[in-house]
Amino acid sequence: MKKVIGILAVALITTTISCKENKTQESETHENVEHTMQDAGMHTESHEGHDHSAGTASPEREITQNSTKNGETAAVLDAYFEIKNGLVADSKANTAKGGNALLAALSKFDMSKLSKEAHKEYIEIQESAKEHAEHIVKSDIDHQREHFEGLSTDITDLVALLGTDKVIYQDFCPMANNNKGALWLSEVKEIKNPYYGSKMLTCGSVKKQIN
Repeated sequence: MKKVIGILAVALITTTISCKENKTQESETHENVEHTMQDAGMHTESHEGHDHSAGTASPEREITQNSTKNGETAAVLDAYFEIKNGLVADSKANTAKGGNALLAALSKFDMSKLSKEAHKEYIEIQESAKEHAEHIVKSDIDHQREHFEGLSTDITDLVALLGTDKVIYQDFCPMANNNKGALWLSEVKEIKNPYYGSKMLTCGSVKKQIN
């Protein structure tokens, strides 16, 4: 048994590679080795700082992507990117500042031009996004990152509902959310991971470009 455990331990060390070098292989290797280690009675640790509470997830909505070049969403997106860039820089203060900017942008958004159906969807998104932003304003950076995941769902849905005149990218980190993966939006094509910041800045990939 000791010999088997020793072999498994060596396999775990030698097969662990950086996300930047090979994201897909790392994710698959980590999962397979972790299951094997558990079968052998050995304890494995999840990624530190990624214990997401059940209350942070945003509801799933079925919204067809709107291709309208809508400049009305610019202020909301700019505030969201300020939050994202604060997390990338590991700055609690800058992230909170972006949270306040988002609350202001959502409150000032002109809903008078929305159709009845779009208005209903927007209100749902707005309420959820405000709740996440309020937590982001007053929380430590780990909790800010947890709420950023739900907020990213909300802002993605907002862009799908109303459109944007910006060129933005939808990025994906396979290791976020306890290795379940998480999306975010970015104004730049270069990967700068808000879920890990300087710990794994380039971990992730571009899933699609909007506009």
